[in-house]
Amino acid sequence: MLTRRLCWVPLLLALGVGSGSGGGGGGGGSRRRRLLSAKVNKHKPWIETSYHGVITENNDTVILDPPLVALDKDAPVPFAGEICAFKIHGQELPFEAVVLNKTSGEGRLRAKSPIDCELQKEYTFIIQAYDCGAGPRETAWKKSHKAVVHIQVKDVNEFAPTFKEPAYKAVVTEGKIYDSILQVEAVDEDCSPQYSQICNYEIVTTDVPFAIDRNGNIRNTEKLSYDKQHQYEILVTASDCGQKPAAQDTLVQVDVKPVCKPGWQDWAKRIEYQPGSGSVPLFPSIHLETCDGAVSSIQITTELQTNYIGKGCDRETYSEKSLQKLCGASSGIIDLLPSPSAAMNWTAGLLVDSSEMIFKFDGRQGAKIPDGIVPKNLTDQFTITMWMKHGPSPGVRAEKETILCNSDKTEMNRHHYALYVHNCRLVFLLRKDFDQADTFRPAEFHWKLDQICDKEWHYYVINVEFPVVTLYMDGATYEPYLVTNDWPIHPSHIAMQLTVGACWQGGEVTKPRFAQFFHGSLASLTIRPGKMESQKVISCLQACKEGLDINSLESLGQGIKYHFNPSQSVLVMEGDDIRNINRALQKVSYINSRQFPTAGVRHLRVSSKVQCFGEDVCISIPDVDAYVMVLRAMEPQITLHGTDRFWRPATQFESARGVTLFPDIKIVSTFAKAEAPAPKSAVLEEMLHNLDFCDILVLGGDLDPRQECLELNHSELHQRHLDATNSTAGYSIYGVGSMSRYEQVLRHIRYRNWHPASLQARRFRIKCSELNGRYTSNEFNLEVSILHEVRVPDKEHVSHLIVQPPFLQSVQHPESRTSIQRSSVVPSIATVVIIISVCMLVFVVAMGMYRVRIAHQHFTQEAEAAKEAEMDWDDSALTITVNPMEKHEAPGRGEDETEEEEEEEVEEDISSSSSDSDDSDEEEVEEGAGRGRHGESGARQAQLEWDDSTFPY
Repeated sequence: MLTRRLCWVPLLLALGVGSGSGGGGGGGGSRRRRLLSAKVNKHKPWIETSYHGVITENNDTVILDPPLVALDKDAPVPFAGEICAFKIHGQELPFEAVVLNKTSGEGRLRAKSPIDCELQKEYTFIIQAYDCGAGPRETAWKKSHKAVVHIQVKDVNEFAPTFKEPAYKAVVTEGKIYDSILQVEAVDEDCSPQYSQICNYEIVTTDVPFAIDRNGNIRNTEKLSYDKQHQYEILVTASDCGQKPAAQDTLVQVDVKPVCKPGWQDWAKRIEYQPGSGSVPLFPSIHLETCDGAVSSIQITTELQTNYIGKGCDRETYSEKSLQKLCGASSGIIDLLPSPSAAMNWTAGLLVDSSEMIFKFDGRQGAKIPDGIVPKNLTDQFTITMWMKHGPSPGVRAEKETILCNSDKTEMNRHHYALYVHNCRLVFLLRKDFDQADTFRPAEFHWKLDQICDKEWHYYVINVEFPVVTLYMDGATYEPYLVTNDWPIHPSHIAMQLTVGACWQGGEVTKPRFAQFFHGSLASLTIRPGKMESQKVISCLQACKEGLDINSLESLGQGIKYHFNPSQSVLVMEGDDIRNINRALQKVSYINSRQFPTAGVRHLRVSSKVQCFGEDVCISIPDVDAYVMVLRAMEPQITLHGTDRFWRPATQFESARGVTLFPDIKIVSTFAKAEAPAPKSAVLEEMLHNLDFCDILVLGGDLDPRQECLELNHSELHQRHLDATNSTAGYSIYGVGSMSRYEQVLRHIRYRNWHPASLQARRFRIKCSELNGRYTSNEFNLEVSILHEVRVPDKEHVSHLIVQPPFLQSVQHPESRTSIQRSSVVPSIATVVIIISVCMLVFVVAMGMYRVRIAHQHFTQEAEAAKEAEMDWDDSALTITVNPMEKHEAPGRGEDETEEEEEEEVEEDISSSSSDSDDSDEEEVEEGAGRGRHGESGARQAQLEWDDSTFPY
C-alpha cells in the first residue's frame, strides 16, 4: 500500500502540484489547488444498496448482513481514496455508525442506548458513506448513494407469565363430569412468539380430582359429592414457551352444590335496617336457579307485609290534625276519634288497639259525640275521612255495622246521615230536610269493594258535593254502583245525637240505647263541614312512610316491566331474560323515611310465576320468605330548662302585658352515642327534630277567669304555623314544628292577675311531646310569686332597707367612708327584732376585713339603741320588701343551714328581678364597690327589687 501511494508522487510533481513556479502569486496557487483537488477525488464511495441486521435487546452490537464496508476508486490516493464517516438519516434513532478503518472502509453499526423489544421490534433507516475529501481539512467530501438498513430486535425471555385474574371461582353440580369447569388464562409481556406464548398450565395442588389442559381448561376427573366436600381450592401455575414459570400461582375455587332444585339462591332470611340508612337493598346477591330449564318469561311479585303495625304501614306519627296540616288540608277539620283528654273525653271508654290513635270496636261499644262539636245541619259540601280495618260480618244474617250515625235523640228513630258497612258494602246515607228540598232526592250511596272485608287497613275519603258523592280508597276514586232515592225528612224539633261505632236508637224502644254496632278498627275519623278535600291532600294523608324502592331505575335493563301499588308495599316485575330479572331483583330495596320509625319485623315474600317454551308443565319456584328487622332508633331525651322560680311586683301582674313566664326557656334533645374505643361509655350528642305539642298546666287549682288568665298573641302562633287551645286548666300548643319554633312561642306566654293581693304564688308545669306522646320531655315546673310591700318609718339617714332571706342586711350610707351608719328596723313583732340582730351580726363580720374591732363596737351600740327605740317606731314612710322565701321555703331545710348557703340561694332566686331596680340601687352598688371587699354585697343588693316611691331624698 505504501508503494502504491509513493507512485503517485512523480505524477503529482509532473503536474506541478506543490511547486511555487509559474509566478501566479497567491491567486494562481489557490486555483491550482482546486483544480488538483477535483482531479484527485474523482469518485464517490460505494456501499451495498441494502443491509439486514439483528440486535439482541439490552445489547449494543448490530450484526449486519452483508458487513458494513465502503469502497472508493480513488484509492490509494490519500484522503480521496479513504472513508471518513458513515451517516444515518432519521430522527431519534438509537443507532450510530462508526468507521473502523479508513483505508479499508470497514464500519460498524451499534446502539447508542439500550434496545427494548417490547417497545419496538424492528427499525428501518438510511445510511451513506463519506470519503475524506481532497486533503486533511476535510474539504470536498463525497458521499455514496443511500442504502436501506433494516434491523430486527431479538427478544430475551425477561418476563414471567402472569394470570389475568388473581383468583377464579366456579360452581359445579354434584354427580356430573364436566368437559370444562372453567378456563384460566395467563399472559406474558415478552415481544417474541416464543417467549410471549403460554405453552403449559399445571395444577400445583396435589390429590385433587381435577386436571388442566394446555389451554387452561379445568375439568373434574371424577364425580364430585356435595356430602363429601362442599368446596375445593386448587393452585394453578403457567409457563411460557421458554420454560419460564409464572411469578405467582392463581387460586381456583370450585364450589360443589347439591343436585339442582329450581329456586332463588343466595339470599338472607333476616335483613337489618338501621333508621336513617335511606334505601337498603333486600337481596343484593340473589339469583334464580332454573336447572337448565327453558324459561321463556318470569313474573316476580315482592310484597312487604306491615299489617301488624298500626294502620298497616309506619304511619303512626302525629295526630290527625297535625297530619292534616302537614298535608295542606283546609282548616275546620273536626276529629271525631281524638285521643282521650280533659277537653275531649268521649273516647275514654273505647278500646284502644296498639296505640291511643287506633280504636277497636268489638260490637258492644259506641261513643256519643257531645253537642256543639259538629254543626247540626251539614251543608251541601263536606268531607268524611277515616282509616278502617274490617273483616266479614259475624253470623249468617249480617246486620248493619255503623261507623258514623246522626239520629234522633228521643221520640223517633230517624237517621239523618250515616256511614255504615252492610254485607261487605260501604253505604253512605244522607237525608235532606223538607226545608231544604221537597223532591225525591238521592239518599243512599253504595260501594262494593273487596277491600272492605279483607281485614287490612285502608284509607277512605267521602267527598260530598250533593247530589254527587265520591269515594276515595287508598287514593283511588270509586263511583257508587248503586244510588237510592228517598223523600226528605219531615221537620221536627227533636234534638239529634251524633255517635261513632254504633247508632243511637231514641225511639221505638222502651229505653234509648245503642244499636247496629261496628266490628273492626277505626282511626283518624274526621269530618270537615263546608268543604271538600283535594286529591293532592288525600294522596298525602294515605301515603306510607315506608315501603319498597328500586335503587336505580335506569340500570334495570331492557325488557323489564315493573309496577308499584299506591302504598309501595307490592312490586311486580316481569321479563324474559333470567340475568336481567336477577339484576332487577337485586336492586329492590327497603326504605323508611321516618326519623324515628317503629321498631320491629316487616315480613317479606317473593313469589314467582314461570312460563316455559312449548311445555304444558313448567318448573315451580318456591316462595322466598324473609323479614326486615327495623332496629330501634336512638331515642331522644327531650329536656326543658330555664328559670324555675322568680318574684315580681304586683303592678307587673296587673299590667296589660302581664308577666312573661318563660323568657329563657330552652328545649334541647340529646341521644346517647357509644364511643368506639369504649363501647360501654356513652357521649350525649344533640339532635334536631320536631315536636307536636307542648302543654302548660296550672298546678294547685285551675285559673279563676274573674281575675287571672294565660295569654299569647295569635300572631306568634300563625307565624310559626302552630295552633293552641286555652282553658282555666292551662294552655296547649300543638302542631308539627321544630324545637326552636316551640321555644319562641313558649317565651311569649304571659300570666295576668287583676287582683294579686291575695295571691301568694302560682305554679305551672310544661311538658312537650314528639310523635303524639311517643317521646316526652321532662316536667319543667315554674313557681311565680308576688313581692308584697310593708310601710315602715323614716329615720335620719335611712337607706333602702332590703330584707334578704333569711336575715336583713344593712346598707352603708354613701356619705361616710370612716364610720358605719345603719338604720335599725324594729317592726312591732318580736320575731323581726331577732332577725335584725342576726342581720347586724352578719354585716359586722363582712366589714371585719377593714375594721373588725370598730365594726364590732358599733354593732353592740346600735343593738342596744334598737331595743330602746322598739316601741317608738313610726312606720309611715319606709317601704320594706318582705322576703318571699319565708313563706315558700323548700321542705326539709333546717334552721341550722349556714348563712352562706342561704345567701347564695336567695341570690340565685331573685336574679331575674334585677332589671326592675331604679337608679338609686345602682348608686348604692357603686358606693359599695368603692369600699373594697364589699363589692360582692353590693352586687347582691343591685339584684333585689323594692318600691322606693315613698322614700324622701
